[in-house]
Amino acid sequence: MNNTGHSGSRESMEYDVVIVGGGPAGLSAAIRLKQRAEQKGVEIGVCVLEKGAEIGAHILSGAVMDPRALNELIADWKEQGAPLDVEVREDRFLFLSETGAKAVPNWALPDNFKNHGNYVISLANLTRWLGKQAEALGVEIFPGFPAAEVLYHDDGSVKGVATGNLGVGKDGEPTEHFQLGMELHAKYTLFCEGTRGHLGRQLTDKFKLREGVDPQVYGIGLKELWEIDPSKHKPGLVMHTAGWPLENDTYGGSFLYHMENNQVVVGFVVGLGYTNPYLSPFEEFQRYKTHPAIRAVLEGGKRVSYGARAITAGGLLSLPKLVFPGGALVGDEAGFLNASRIKGSHAAIKTGMLAANATFDAVQAGRQADELSAYPASFKASWLHTELHRARNFKQWMGRGLYLGTLMVGIEQKLLGGNVPWTLHHKHWDHEMLKPASQCKPIVYPKPDGKLTFDRLSSVFISNTNHEENQPLHLTLKDPSVPVKVNWQTYAGPESRYCPAAVYEFVENDDGNERLVINAQNCVHCKTCDIKDPAQNIVWITPEGGGGPNYPNM
Repeated sequence: MNNTGHSGSRESMEYDVVIVGGGPAGLSAAIRLKQRAEQKGVEIGVCVLEKGAEIGAHILSGAVMDPRALNELIADWKEQGAPLDVEVREDRFLFLSETGAKAVPNWALPDNFKNHGNYVISLANLTRWLGKQAEALGVEIFPGFPAAEVLYHDDGSVKGVATGNLGVGKDGEPTEHFQLGMELHAKYTLFCEGTRGHLGRQLTDKFKLREGVDPQVYGIGLKELWEIDPSKHKPGLVMHTAGWPLENDTYGGSFLYHMENNQVVVGFVVGLGYTNPYLSPFEEFQRYKTHPAIRAVLEGGKRVSYGARAITAGGLLSLPKLVFPGGALVGDEAGFLNASRIKGSHAAIKTGMLAANATFDAVQAGRQADELSAYPASFKASWLHTELHRARNFKQWMGRGLYLGTLMVGIEQKLLGGNVPWTLHHKHWDHEMLKPASQCKPIVYPKPDGKLTFDRLSSVFISNTNHEENQPLHLTLKDPSVPVKVNWQTYAGPESRYCPAAVYEFVENDDGNERLVINAQNCVHCKTCDIKDPAQNIVWITPEGGGGPNYPNM
């Protein structure tokens, strides 16, 4: 099953199925493959590659979890000790003005904002638990090994992936620690890299997977974990807000969830289709915490952790074709998140299972490197498709302004139960939406106080982000002149504001001209630059294995 051979000078290993990405989608697929093999009394070789230093290191999510898919994957998860400990007890939704807050009465909340039967969890910890379940079933997991390249057969079908070389210096030359990457060959390769996976992007272009579908749209989610005063702690309280500090024409909102141990997670999502280049999602998040309704919860508490990650939010109409010869896109790599519910982990687990079923049946039938058409077919017949179909217009309505959007989503979801005869389409990619700086008003953000609000560098510090210093930049520019010539001159250098980790800064040279400095060691792998750069000049590629954040309890 795992014969080691040499291909060129790289060693290769053979599996039935290679899974790229050890998140909820990838691990659920791996678990399902092994479960099916056990039921049938057959062997199937499965390996999972994970770029983080450990399983869960790069996992960041809200997260209120709908356990529906987990119930299907591992029915006795409670007995097995899955970390779903805090059941949602109360939902609150507030519309914020600068100092006021209006609560939506519970009877008026659409179903997508009702969380009865869901759990407030750390998705990073659930992912670590899923990793243990997968290993117990015989899945081989390689953390710290990012898949850096897709391998193809002569006929153009996917053959597998190769991991990146280790020990390459900044100058691109091998250092004394140099190690060649490994090739992993498989009958089928499942790509589960999460939002804006860099191999997924290449496959989408090569196999033209986006033909005839809406542009994908994204958000950036920023999150902090706080320990708060026990007297303010209400385990299972789930609160969402819309409105201030964002303008009514900018899509976004917040979440504040009470977990166990006097901890709350507080987060902010900004749709990356925003138009003002002066907007900084990070600063909007900091400002949001100063609202009296939020300040009251956090004041006197202590911030423990910070992270950020882009979110795929286009929904059903933006899903690409899911399969191509030799592989498939699964979970948030494809964009199964339900933005109206702010939930994606149940969709990741469900699509992982659906892809695994199709893959297992194909391998058992002696097939390889063809299209797993049973996977998209089973998705169309699933409860997940029904759920996403109901919510298909959500982001499009919300993109038309907070009040009209809220009204229409309320009508569609509350009055009509999602059964509406009309469908709205996304027209533009997020990177096309910025207006020139000359047409926009600069935004002045308050200085951080170091107690409730913080700067980016102290935030990155508590995300435990680390990269080997002497390695090639993983934030690559197609044309190094574009940041100054286009982004600085036309858009006032938006990359210095949309990046939540202070990776990009414009500094003045001795001759008075600006240049872009890339502090790649700060990168939290959120992918926002890859999505929002107006010239699409920044391409995120995987850094050396194990680099990036290491999120505990996030």
